[in-house]
Amino acid sequence: MPIKVFVVDDSAVVRQAMSHMLANHPEVELVGSAPNPLLAMDAIRKNPPDVLLLDIEMPGMDGLTFLRQIMAGTPIPTVICSTLSTEGSKVALDALSAGAVAVLAKPKLGLRQHLDESRHEMIQTLKTAARSRPRPKMAPAGVVSRAAFAAPAPTAIGVHAFAVNKPVVIGSSTGGTQALELVLTSLPSDAPGIAITQHMPEKFTAMYAQRLDGICAMNIREAKDGDRLERGVALIAPGGWHMQLQKTHGQYYVKVVDGPPVNRHKPSVDVLFRSAAECAGRDALGIIMTGMGDDGARGMKVMHDTGARTIAQNEETCVVFGMPKEAIKLQAVDDILPLESMARAILQFDSRADARA
Repeated sequence: MPIKVFVVDDSAVVRQAMSHMLANHPEVELVGSAPNPLLAMDAIRKNPPDVLLLDIEMPGMDGLTFLRQIMAGTPIPTVICSTLSTEGSKVALDALSAGAVAVLAKPKLGLRQHLDESRHEMIQTLKTAARSRPRPKMAPAGVVSRAAFAAPAPTAIGVHAFAVNKPVVIGSSTGGTQALELVLTSLPSDAPGIAITQHMPEKFTAMYAQRLDGICAMNIREAKDGDRLERGVALIAPGGWHMQLQKTHGQYYVKVVDGPPVNRHKPSVDVLFRSAAECAGRDALGIIMTGMGDDGARGMKVMHDTGARTIAQNEETCVVFGMPKEAIKLQAVDDILPLESMARAILQFDSRADARA
């Protein structure tokens, strides 16, 4: 059966263009449209669509407020299509944080030509969204206490602070912006260094890191070439660049490199995971979370085979159970955990690493 799509946009031109673009497509059916969320509400309650295609700036109620209402009740997979989503817009990140599956840019001029040229991307995004299972945004559970995992206290002042960091590497895609926020806000300020590859366009990652830095006990930054991966810091691969882990003089650093897409992605989770396997081996922890496709699965297999600890997010808490599923199929995973248990697992790993050091 075709995917049922409902469009909410105050522009009659946009609604007409969307109708034209989706007409006669065997996999997608436009089941309705509305010029604002207030009119859309009754229609989607009576006949819930598979995917909501939503503008942000509209009269009566803005799209972001509507999205939050939808996600707080019975979540519907939602794709944002707005002029406000360009250039790493804060509004676009707000939408992803609120539960949108994806954000697509809509030009102010040349709309019909743009939609014709991006038809394939739009259809693929709608298909991805239809297979997702958005969850109501969870309130942060608070920082996980270290008490249950505490390693013996170091005998000399500062030994713990300067000990070799046991690196944590995380890969995620669709649904990952929300998932990472939940994990990182649950970690204390002295959590082990974390390197993160989240599939995200260029210019979005710096703003995303800044947003997380404002709400996390850890320091969250967009990675720069040569940054040291130290305790209390999480580095996010910049959009449009790959990130690798390397070890020099007993310390871990990140290398930000150019190169072709890997598994259709740049940054690629596989690139990060393979580098972690090469330079950290059994000292690393790899976590693969919600996302479409298989990026990271083979890299996690390499990590697993070199003795690293590996964890996949479980199906029930994934927005899209793609990347974790592929890693599990490759027998690359030691444990399958719900999202809510990831922070605790990181601290458990850190405690055991301290005990081995």
